[in-house]
Amino acid sequence: MPIPTFTAADYLSALQALMPRGRVWPREADAVMTLALAGLAPVYERSGTRAAQVMAEAFPPSTYELLPEWESSLGLPDACAGTSLTTQARRASVVSRFVGLAGQRASDYIGVAASLGYTVTVTMFAQFRMGQTAMGAPLGAPDWAHTWAIEAPLDTITPFRMGQSSMGDPLQAWGNALLECELAALAPPHTVLQFRYH
Repeated sequence: MPIPTFTAADYLSALQALMPRGRVWPREADAVMTLALAGLAPVYERSGTRAAQVMAEAFPPSTYELLPEWESSLGLPDACAGTSLTTQARRASVVSRFVGLAGQRASDYIGVAASLGYTVTVTMFAQFRMGQTAMGAPLGAPDWAHTWAIEAPLDTITPFRMGQSSMGDPLQAWGNALLECELAALAPPHTVLQFRYH
């Protein structure tokens, strides 16, 4: 729900409604009191509009001016994010880091990838076991019990978006380096993570 903003006319009307009643408190458009209040109303309009903008900046998905503050608070840019990301990718990194670390479920890693702007699936592997593995299944060694794969498009394209991108951002950015680095950093240390692109 957007934060309401009010015009100078709204503030003038509110200020006049707060004035006492009587002949010494005129409300006509050409009265000195009305002109004085009309001079104050634009200040309140600017303050209210700026307060609404600050509220939008308080949340990582909509931040722009405070993006460097968010990055600094969350330890970004790091080795994964680097310094050459677009504004959209920087914001996605902030959201991903703010949401928190992934758990052990495939859906957790899919969620982290989605917060970075990638659509992925997770494939789990298992060791071949007589009596438990179906005929025709791959013959996996014991190490396969700790192997999993992220399957993603070869290149995820991020287009320049009005209101999301900044001057100086490329019209299109692509690549999976951020995805690989972030998920490799979150992967449990005893596992082997593969990336498969199609």
